[in-house]
Amino acid sequence: MRKVSLLLLFISITAISCTRISPGSVGVKVNQWGSDKGVMDATECTGTVWYNPLKYDVYEFQTTIQHKEYTGDEAFIVNSKDGAEFHVSPIINYSVRPDMVVNVFKTYKKELPELEAGFIKVAVYDAFRIATNSFTSDSLISNRSSYEKIVRQLLDKELISNGFIISQFTSNLSYPETFKQAIEAKNSMVQQAQQAENKVRLAKANAEIQVANAEGNAKSLIIQAEADAQANKLRQQSLTPLLVQQQFIEKWNGVLPQYGTTPQLFKDISK
Repeated sequence: MRKVSLLLLFISITAISCTRISPGSVGVKVNQWGSDKGVMDATECTGTVWYNPLKYDVYEFQTTIQHKEYTGDEAFIVNSKDGAEFHVSPIINYSVRPDMVVNVFKTYKKELPELEAGFIKVAVYDAFRIATNSFTSDSLISNRSSYEKIVRQLLDKELISNGFIISQFTSNLSYPETFKQAIEAKNSMVQQAQQAENKVRLAKANAEIQVANAEGNAKSLIIQAEADAQANKLRQQSLTPLLVQQQFIEKWNGVLPQYGTTPQLFKDISK
């Protein structure tokens, strides 16, 4: 009789258990017995949940923002349209929609840590793979913001419809070392070409300056020559006999030659 009583007491104790669903979480109560057992009979529960542990299991899903970094061994490689390899170590902040918790559990039958390593990681990888393959390596580098926008759109499309919300996303896309070297070489060639072009422009400018100076000097000489010629012409026209005699008188010291015939210094201009 005592054994029966203890058995009944054990059954009564184990037949009723309780758990408390933490704030920021949603519970999923799953029936494990009967014809409707399994996740298809899962129901949402919150707060303090009383249940029979022999018949039900209760899972707790956090609906607050979760932080996940796919770095190290979880990072992956994606290829551009022209075959260049790019390394990706994305970081995401995400959450499960509270009204979709039961559907998420029914669909994937896994809790969040397993979803991060499985479904969510595959969704992230596919978004990067598809977006990267639509760019050539050069266009990806020069259009980084557009590329990341496409990745985010693909990721949202896949995750939102399945009950997940992405609140923050960082791609951490890195270029292969050989590609970095190629970019540096290309930039160096562009700089050298720009320097050569600048030298040509400088030489051309100097030549134009020299031509302008030569033209200015030539015009100056022509103007000076024309001025000299005009002055000489005016001088010749002004040299009348009276002017010549006047200039002679102004410079003569009054002494006549002492030997020979005295020259006629002045022409009689009175006639």
